[in-house]
Amino acid sequence: MPPLLTVFTPTYNRAYTLHLCYESLKRQKSKDFVWLIIDDGSTDNTRGLVERWILEKAIPIRYHFQDNQGMHGAHNTAYELIDTELNVCIDSDDYMADDAVEKIKNFWNKFGCKKYAGIVALDASPDGEIIGTKMPGNLKDSTLSNLYAKHKVKGDKKLVYRSELTRETPPYPIFPGEKYCPLSYKYILIDQEYPLLVLNEILCYVEYLEDGSSMNIIRQYKKNPRSFSFFRMIAMAHAPSFKERFRESIHYVSSNIMIKNSKFLFETPYKMTTLMATPFGLALYFYIQKTGKKTVFKSG
Repeated sequence: MPPLLTVFTPTYNRAYTLHLCYESLKRQKSKDFVWLIIDDGSTDNTRGLVERWILEKAIPIRYHFQDNQGMHGAHNTAYELIDTELNVCIDSDDYMADDAVEKIKNFWNKFGCKKYAGIVALDASPDGEIIGTKMPGNLKDSTLSNLYAKHKVKGDKKLVYRSELTRETPPYPIFPGEKYCPLSYKYILIDQEYPLLVLNEILCYVEYLEDGSSMNIIRQYKKNPRSFSFFRMIAMAHAPSFKERFRESIHYVSSNIMIKNSKFLFETPYKMTTLMATPFGLALYFYIQKTGKKTVFKSG
């Protein structure tokens, strides 16, 4: 019988920290999982390290190497390869709680079915402090967008999805020369179909490293304007409120100025909102060009 869960880890030159995830998976109380490592073109000793772990046979490991495509390209590959009912992404600088797989398995076996997209649970810092806020205690299920917009939840959350949905949802676009597209793109589309079951338990401990994609969102804006423009159009189209739509429009305008796309007003799904947002988008463009401001929030 195949395992219930695929834990997948996109990695690029992270051999120095990948062992944290490996050790946490070896400690899992439930072994009903497989670890899928997507090596996105690493030039360090990642391959040799993983090959030694495979020989140890402590946990089932699948290893896939590809030319560097960026985080979203690694996610695309993972979703193509995953053949279990559920999947969860654990980044190469993060690690799972010792009972995470057991909690996922028990919770899904009790409440999971086709009318849910999966599970949303908690992330915590290595010292055990919950990232952001817990979710409302009486909330059984919710879309991800409603968690933040309606229920005012804050901070990153751990997402466990039905693999059928992540596989069937259109892949992240790959633009030449760009290595990052916000991962929320797929989550927004899945939100339109099914809610997530709410599990107020810690599944993952996250570490924000200086070389992580989440540490410098301004740099990501500068390096990946086409990807962000694409994402902002999707986010605009499905924004839960005018306030959120206006915010996405500002970012959409800024990204299109970067790529010198003079047709952005014709391409936007909300022309009047985008027109109103244009002066603010221009101001954001100049801010992005002049600042090196860092952030400690995940940029998905």
